[in-house]
Parts: sequence; C-alpha cells; structure tokens
Amino acid sequence: NGVKMMMAGHTLAGDDVRGIHRTIGDGRFTAGDAAVQETDVRDAYIKRICADIDLARPLRIAVDCGNGVAGPVAKALFEKLGCETVCLYCDVDGRFPNHHPNPGEPDNLRELIDTVAAGDFALGLAFDGDGDRLGVVDDRGEIVWADRQMMIYARDLLRTHPGAGVVYDVKSSSHLARLIERYGGKPHMTRTGHSFIKAALKETGALLAGEMSGHIFFNDRWYGFDDALYAAARLLQIVAADGRASSGIFAELPPVCSTPEMTLWFNKEGMQHDFIKRFVGAAHFDGATINTTDGLRADFDDGWGLVRASNTTPCLVLRFEGDDERALAAIQDKFRKCLLDLDPSLTLPF
Repeated sequence: NGVKMMMAGHTLAGDDVRGIHRTIGDGRFTAGDAAVQETDVRDAYIKRICADIDLARPLRIAVDCGNGVAGPVAKALFEKLGCETVCLYCDVDGRFPNHHPNPGEPDNLRELIDTVAAGDFALGLAFDGDGDRLGVVDDRGEIVWADRQMMIYARDLLRTHPGAGVVYDVKSSSHLARLIERYGGKPHMTRTGHSFIKAALKETGALLAGEMSGHIFFNDRWYGFDDALYAAARLLQIVAADGRASSGIFAELPPVCSTPEMTLWFNKEGMQHDFIKRFVGAAHFDGATINTTDGLRADFDDGWGLVRASNTTPCLVLRFEGDDERALAAIQDKFRKCLLDLDPSLTLPF
C-alpha cells in the first residue's frame, strides 16, 4: 500500500517525488532492459544479525507481531539468539483478526502487557505490520516509549563512540537531548518522517536515529535504515549484558509524565497543513522556547507541548510532557486555550 523511493542514495519526498511524477507524465525518461530476480534472504538476514549480536545470558521474551510480516522471522531470529520466545500472533494474516499491528497505540499492546505481567519475562516486544517499528514492554508490563528506548541505545552507543551524533524527531522527550549531551554525543532534532530522518542521518553522519513512532535507525554495525528486528536484538543485548531486570534499567532514566501521541482528525486532506500555518502565526506561549521545525513545539522549564500536521493523513498529531502531573496539566491547558481560541469547534483529544 505504499512505496519508499531512493535515488543515488538520497531518500525522496515531497518535491522530489512530484518531480518524478512530472518526468513520467512528460515522457522524459529512458527505456531499457531489466530483469527481475527473486531471492529468499531470511536465512542470510538472521545469520547476519546473529554474527553481530551475542547475548550474555538467555532471556525469556514475549513477542507480539500482530499478524504482520515480522512474525515468522522474529520467532526464528530470537530463538537463534538463544531466547525462549513466547509468540502472540506471529502467523501472517493481512486481515489482522486480533488487533492492528501498530505498537504506537497502547490498546494494541494490551495482550502483550498482560502476558508479560503474568509470567516471568525479561521483555515484551511488539512489531508493526512491515517490521520497521518496535514497541517495548518491560518485565513489569510497563510500556517503554521509543524516545526512552533511544536513551538506552544512545547511552550504550556513546560509551564506545564518544562524540557521535544522534538524530531524533520533534515528538521526542527533552530528556533525550540532555542524556545525549551528558554522554558526550551530539543531539540533532529533526522533522518527523522517514525521508527527513534519513536525510538528517546522511547530513550529520549520526550513528543512531529514532522517531517517537518506533522507527529506530542504526548506522553503527548496521545499515542506517529502520529495522525493528535488529533494534530489538540490540536491546536484548543491552539487557542481557546488564544482568538486572529491564524495569531496573529503564528506571535509571529521568522520570517524566508524558502522553502518547494523540490525533485530531479533519475531514479533508490538506486541512491539517492549513491549520498549522494559522496556529503557528497565532499561538503565543509566554516563557517558552518555540521550535517550528515541524509544526509548533513549545519548551517550558518544566516540560513541553507539540502540535504538528501529519505527513500522511488529514490530522494533527499532539504530544505533551511535564516534569510531573501538575506541569503536564498546565502545559496542556495552555495548548488547549490556544487551539480553541483559533477554532472553538475543535473536539480535542485531551
């Protein structure tokens, strides 16, 4: 249901894609001979990851693939790595009869959470339909959002690559940038979206990148694309080497109160972009540092809020973070007022 295009190592988006469309429409292309070759790369893929990842101890994990394509490979890979693997919905079924394979939605993680909480598991891992987004549940059944996963990856990577760059999107925690700097790395915030992350990786030479949606890109020991199975294997390696329960590892990270991604839908494509233009021009937040890299993000001393237009669907994406519940509520109140001042008819998701 989609395609991602690259040309000369550059990921294409926006005007670049429209340029290809115009070229095709004008007939300005060269015809040539080509051949199609089909190769099953699963065994080679698993062998390549196992050559890179060595677990210091066996782990018992639960895996929910939501009937997406990652299922058969995930089970084979993690068992080859030495994990006792309990699978939920690892058979491929494009009707998705159990739940939608979107690890960014908490409801889709409910069965994984219940499984992990009821058993003796080191981690729960969830994958989206095409296997490029990772969801994580710790041994206590708590969701570990991607920006907090990134803190673990960044800390581990920077111990062996001091000074390396790390790219993250505007939906990520402010604590991620602080942690990257604390461990001697260079933080780079960029727009949300596959092509923008890839472009930032190429421009900065960063060794790691991630989006709040669960896309994790390793340019260290891997190939710089978002591969959730490989990212999961890196996380398993970190947890196995540490020796503590995964909840103890994540508990070292700065405590925050944050929301998952929330959406505000419009009934026509393009309305989200028009709204954001008006919102950026009209909104005012006293005492905040404003970032308009992608929508509007307002950083306060005790947290931040974000409203941005989705790249792919007619909706706004919102997320908020505070140092505590009181700060979170206050920031949401400020955004609520600005949004409703601009359009009182909005039905806000917070």
